[in-house]
Amino acid sequence: MMYVFVFVIAVDIISAIEFDKTGDHLATGDRGGRVVLFERTDTKEHVGSRRELERVDYPVSRHPEFRYKTEFQSHEPEFDYLKSLEIEEKINKIRWCQTANGALFLLSTNDKTIKYWKIQEKKVKKISEMNIDPSKAAGNGSVTSSSVCSSPNQCLANGGYGDKSYSSLGNDLSFPPGGIPSLRLPVVTSNETSLVARCRRVYAHAHDYHINSISNNSDGETFISADDLRINLWNLEISNQSFNIVDVKPTNMEDLTEVITSAEFHPTHCNMLAYSSSKGSVRLIDLRQSALCDSHSKLFEEQEAPGSRSFFTEIIASISDIKFAKNGRYILSRDYMTLKLWDINMDSGPVSTFQVHEYLRPKLCDLYENDSIFDKFECCLSGDGMRVATGSYSNLFRVFGCPPGSTEAITLEASKNPMRRQVQTPSRPSRSVSSSITRVVRRGADSAGVDANGNSFDFTTKLLHLAWHPTENSIACAAANSLYMYYV
Repeated sequence: MMYVFVFVIAVDIISAIEFDKTGDHLATGDRGGRVVLFERTDTKEHVGSRRELERVDYPVSRHPEFRYKTEFQSHEPEFDYLKSLEIEEKINKIRWCQTANGALFLLSTNDKTIKYWKIQEKKVKKISEMNIDPSKAAGNGSVTSSSVCSSPNQCLANGGYGDKSYSSLGNDLSFPPGGIPSLRLPVVTSNETSLVARCRRVYAHAHDYHINSISNNSDGETFISADDLRINLWNLEISNQSFNIVDVKPTNMEDLTEVITSAEFHPTHCNMLAYSSSKGSVRLIDLRQSALCDSHSKLFEEQEAPGSRSFFTEIIASISDIKFAKNGRYILSRDYMTLKLWDINMDSGPVSTFQVHEYLRPKLCDLYENDSIFDKFECCLSGDGMRVATGSYSNLFRVFGCPPGSTEAITLEASKNPMRRQVQTPSRPSRSVSSSITRVVRRGADSAGVDANGNSFDFTTKLLHLAWHPTENSIACAAANSLYMYYV
């Protein structure tokens, strides 16, 4: 029997992924509070005139290639002395903001504090063209430190000295005999650039519970932050004040039946946003109706089948993530077992349901015992809205086709040697991918198991975070401390 030991430092585990609107930049956050930026390089390397592009005999479209750009420490561990509560530095969400003057802007949040960052190239200034022989000069820094004469009585014109002891400025710098005939001021040049991240604003002390979502508004001026019981509306320019627009906290906390799990603004309508709950429902609200949106404009939920209720029903129905399609027509929701696609014009039920974890239904007791049943998997849609994706265990993620009649169901493993298999599903409304799980044998794992089809799964390796490129058929996904990019 062979045992494979993989050591991953907890602070290096990736906890957030986000593309910007152009798809030229990718940001990741980790449990150590760091934000790492990647920049697309394939478009810059092949930029040419239109006539040059027309001459080439191969398609212009290429798979996106990204390289490391910069990183910075976004959050530090804190301690709330009033509540005796440790606030960890883990980045929960990252959202890109509108660019301005060549600078990048983004929001990052941990459990309690949101920060607004500006990342910009700064020119490094250096002093050049001194009156000193370059062959004898050690560096620009030594010149300025020795440019002031400490003995005024012995200073002569043009920098000469009457005393031999002052005829030189050190071992490496010296003046010619008789001084310098003409004085030339040093020139400051800036040939090199460096990326600098600066925190512009800090939005704090507005949430009593852990922040699970932040989302930018299409107006470019406001954003929302959501915790278990409240959703707050912020202005990017005002950090000391926010407006509470959704509050589900009951007068008596014993009457609490559901919490907010995710929230997102509509991509084009600045007055609309959606939020999901632990009961498996998605609510669409309109900010024009009232200042406090206690009532929703539309409710999307699927009624459970009679006689199917069990101890795990509410747990697996809890929605962990929602995403709007780029056109704003559809909402994708992810609960523990399925992906559901909702049409905002039709609240009678989802237009499509994709089975993700149906093969784990016999294992719900084990999942509950090891807390895996509470894992929060994210979801994403392609830029054209034709496909959806979400993660699973054993570092697997699944891609489904959305068009009516499509039977596309792909399973990929996030590793250096990924395995891919095309799956044909029998029916459109309910899509099962239990037979498509890539066989990944990990001996020695205590929480590994085998489903009815002989496929192995490992609860300790899970792919929770992924993001779809806004214009390309590429998915960025995080498996522990590794970031993978797949063209699907």
